[in-house]
Amino acid sequence: MPDRRRRRSLSIFRPPLAPLTPINDEPPNSAPTTLKKRRPTSIDQADPPPSTPTDAAISRSNSKHGLDRLVSMKRGTRPSSLFGSLRSLSSLHDENEELTKTASSPSSLSSVGPAIPDVAAGMVIHHGALPEVGPMFRRRCPYLVLTDNHLIQFKSQDRASEIFPAVPRSGGQPASGSSGQARPNSVRHSRLSSTSSVFELQSSLEGLYSIPLLNVVAVHKLDDGEPYFSIEVAYFNDDTNHASTITLQIHDPGESDSWLIAIRSAASSARSTTSVPFSQSLVEHTARALEQEQDYDPHHFHMFKVVQRANKSGKRSSSDDLTKLTSKICILAIGLFKVHLVPLPKTSRTSSSTSLSELNGTSHGIATLASVKVQTFDDSFQLWFRRPFQSSSALHLAALCVNEVVLWLRQAAEFLRPDWTEQPFAWMVPQTLDDELLPVPAEGEEHGYFDRTLTAYCAAYGINTSTIRYRINYSCEDAPAFELLPITGAGRIKYNSMELLAILRALRYNESFGTISLSQTALDPLHGLYDEYGWEHTPWTTRSGETVELENQQKASVLIQEIRALAVKSKRLRRLDFSDCLTRRPSSAGTIPDVGCGICEALFPLCAKQYTNVDWIILNGIMLSDVDIDYLYAAAISKDPHFRAIEVSNCGLADRSFLAILQALSHQGSTLECVNFSSNFARLEPLNMREYLDELAYIRKVDFSNTYRTSGPEPLLELRTLVGWKLEELDLSRTSINIETLQAIAAYLRSPQSQVLRHLRLNQCGLTGGNVADLLQAMSDPGPFRDLHLHINENHLEQGHDRLAKAISQSLSPLYVTMEMLEYKDENNFRLLVQAWTQNTSTRYLNMSKVSLPSEAGNETIAALESLLGDNQILESLNIAGEQAHLEVANFGSGICRALTGLQRNKSLKLLHVEHQKLGMPGANALASILEENDTLEYLHCAGNGFTLQAFTVIVRSLANNRRLVHLASMEEDRAVAIKKVDREIDQVRESGLRSLTMPTKATVNTVKRSIGSAVSGQLPFSNRGSGSPQTQKRPHSDKELAGMMDTIAENWQREMAVMQTYLTRNRYLAKKRVAAAEEEEQEPASTRTSLYGSKDATPMGEPDRQLTLTDKDDDDEVLDEGEEGMEEALMMSKKLTLE
Repeated sequence: MPDRRRRRSLSIFRPPLAPLTPINDEPPNSAPTTLKKRRPTSIDQADPPPSTPTDAAISRSNSKHGLDRLVSMKRGTRPSSLFGSLRSLSSLHDENEELTKTASSPSSLSSVGPAIPDVAAGMVIHHGALPEVGPMFRRRCPYLVLTDNHLIQFKSQDRASEIFPAVPRSGGQPASGSSGQARPNSVRHSRLSSTSSVFELQSSLEGLYSIPLLNVVAVHKLDDGEPYFSIEVAYFNDDTNHASTITLQIHDPGESDSWLIAIRSAASSARSTTSVPFSQSLVEHTARALEQEQDYDPHHFHMFKVVQRANKSGKRSSSDDLTKLTSKICILAIGLFKVHLVPLPKTSRTSSSTSLSELNGTSHGIATLASVKVQTFDDSFQLWFRRPFQSSSALHLAALCVNEVVLWLRQAAEFLRPDWTEQPFAWMVPQTLDDELLPVPAEGEEHGYFDRTLTAYCAAYGINTSTIRYRINYSCEDAPAFELLPITGAGRIKYNSMELLAILRALRYNESFGTISLSQTALDPLHGLYDEYGWEHTPWTTRSGETVELENQQKASVLIQEIRALAVKSKRLRRLDFSDCLTRRPSSAGTIPDVGCGICEALFPLCAKQYTNVDWIILNGIMLSDVDIDYLYAAAISKDPHFRAIEVSNCGLADRSFLAILQALSHQGSTLECVNFSSNFARLEPLNMREYLDELAYIRKVDFSNTYRTSGPEPLLELRTLVGWKLEELDLSRTSINIETLQAIAAYLRSPQSQVLRHLRLNQCGLTGGNVADLLQAMSDPGPFRDLHLHINENHLEQGHDRLAKAISQSLSPLYVTMEMLEYKDENNFRLLVQAWTQNTSTRYLNMSKVSLPSEAGNETIAALESLLGDNQILESLNIAGEQAHLEVANFGSGICRALTGLQRNKSLKLLHVEHQKLGMPGANALASILEENDTLEYLHCAGNGFTLQAFTVIVRSLANNRRLVHLASMEEDRAVAIKKVDREIDQVRESGLRSLTMPTKATVNTVKRSIGSAVSGQLPFSNRGSGSPQTQKRPHSDKELAGMMDTIAENWQREMAVMQTYLTRNRYLAKKRVAAAEEEEQEPASTRTSLYGSKDATPMGEPDRQLTLTDKDDDDEVLDEGEEGMEEALMMSKKLTLE
């Protein structure tokens, strides 16, 4: 019987090496060896040394100890799929006798043990003697033979010669019965020193132990010091779940290379003809591991058997040191977002001295991949992963399927960043692999796969995706615009550095957005932050491949590098908005100079050298230092950038810096479209500004609001300057305007050049009613119904009020007028203004919100408001909302409920704002009656009016007979106030009960009943229901009963909200049908009609806010695209709720 005792096998490894450093050079003085090419698992093999045992492979001779037949193998290319081992391939054949076949479907992932041919039927490729092992008096000399399907150990060389006649007997004698001549003594056989005494696998003959080459996982050199010639062979049996390794210590480098090439070549050839599927239990074990990491996707799941190599640095190790090193066979799984090293199941047993220790599974985000390196002389490869601000983490691995591993990993990385023309990791692989890259599967997603890439970075950086919110704006200039929204659900108000990096890196290479807005997003966590551990994310080139030549690229802060990457990696990006994204203040004290905000340093050198197409930069709210202004000035003074706008509102500019920037921008006169210097410390000097402003021939937007100007008779903007522009927006709000400036503006409004003007903002400019009347008269001279939005908020209109009222009554006003926060000392003047608007026929949009009167509106004023709401058949949008603040309250009083009844006869109004007017239950009844009668109102904003649940229910139930209203406020504010009020009164009752330590009085109990009863839907206060029985009055409510009443109130609010959404959904569907029918009847294209709701004060109809999650769901308030079935269900639900 063979000796089956086992010794601990030893292994030795190299010291860890720095990335990008080759582990070993190709073996010198090598002769070419031709190996069969496999795709995609072809191995770049080192040339064998000249001292090989035979010229190619030792042919087996016929003898009485040999087999009668030779084994013939059908050679075929290996499948390119990662799961090639799971596919049905041809098994081995012995001439006419067909051996057992192995087949497995990749979809079912079934496990069928591979057919193992007779060990003795193999063709000898390499052989050599092992050192003597065993006790002193029973020492023996094992012998190792490599065939084309097994690696076999015999007790002795003579025993090997009996099975394989090509192996000479000990002493160089030919095998018995061999027809050939004895092997010459001059041919030296390699003597191998093995740390494994036996190999555990199948034994086909007594005294013979073998490793099927189909079970080999990896063959690689050990890192055991310099020089190193040891070879490790790792193998795993899927049927028995046995994993083990063997280490061959070879003292001759030539012999080491010869054995390495031979074993690798034989194992690769065996796998190219017969696939080895994974067992079902192993697949399920790996899938469960990925599910725990929330990274399992059956369409993006690939697994491989690999060896996790250990590293040892220092001098050459002895045999005792080898026992301290272990290699671990594990599963490398590539999920959707991560790479996982999964330990083998606990049922797996090891059989060699390198017994597999328990391996803790590790995961690395694919987005953090920093380097891939594949060795050409063995199966080893290295993967480096690096998270921001951390050193890299290396995985030293080895696998016979190394080519498949790196190719699928490359495809996974490109799938997560499909638009990236350059992946941010080093790709150090043989040239043949570059020619075999796998195609990236095409999966259609909107916005340039932004969600996919952002989720990948969140998974790699350990970020909760639900905290990131953004929206896409399609109705702005340079649309679509990506707008980052404040963080939510994280217990903080700012994004941290890792979240910001994930967002910014996900936006790289994105060609879907013309604008990226980071407005109101604090970028302070990235300011002055440096990543000294790597530069893989530094933008060295533009999207087109042009080298970015800037000084100190590597030394730039993370904020500068990320902004530069946004600018140079996208050709479509035109506008960047950084409004109020930095709270830092320039440092003026100390010896260390201020480094600036970083944004100017990042962008303006790129613009000056034309590395980017970004030409509209918004820096509003960022305090600029002298360094920032120098960067801006140097770029703008040159005509190469072609800037359209550089907005510097509220940037702390003084007189000198203001004039310097204005002078530089004057050189961009042929392209500049916007000038924004609002809210700065600089004083506007018309004489110094004139020569620079005259150079701006194509200016569209001018904003000098909230600034100071020098005293003098000169107009702030001269008529010739205004006429020379093509203004669309002019904002002089909160800036002192003299009479000369008003006259210049009025003259400009009379000129034909003002016909393109769309917004004129003169808020809080000290204008009188007479001044506004002059402007209205001027803008009506070219023709009435000017398509212009006039803003005249917070002005003193009572002076010259008669002239203003007359101009309005004569319909001299433009289409849109906003006059918020007007303060009237005389109510009669306000009544005249309301009467003038009643007679007006030119304005479609009117905002008179937050009007302050000396007292509640009188009957005459209420009658005027009722007439405005009922008799003006021109207005389509009206805002008469009040204001409820701690220090100021503005509303019309209780009479507003009577004024609202005028809407019953209105046939034009579509949008009404009536918030914060203290409507209460009377107002709810009035609105309910209006909704039942009015068939034109579509949008109603009435929150903040102290509506109880009963009042809200009255309004909601009135929608049963209304088919027009598509938007109604959800009353969240009113709900919170009502519940808080009831809760406060209950607490007062409890406190009073504790103080008295007696049963509450009848009056106290009734107070609680009235508070709760008035809040519950459909119930009257308890005080109005009669006295009730004496026992009921005396028994107080327990805490449990009070809590139940509060829950009932909350449930009824939710129920009424659901009912409201049902009715509104029905109306939205009907509105769509009406629009579709109208478009079919009308011959005029819809694009030629002007919509009233283009005004920014109208109800927004854009895309709802997005919250990044792994599964996208539509918002509840989004207009549903329902079919006939959905409409019928909505109608049935509405009828059911009406009956209830």
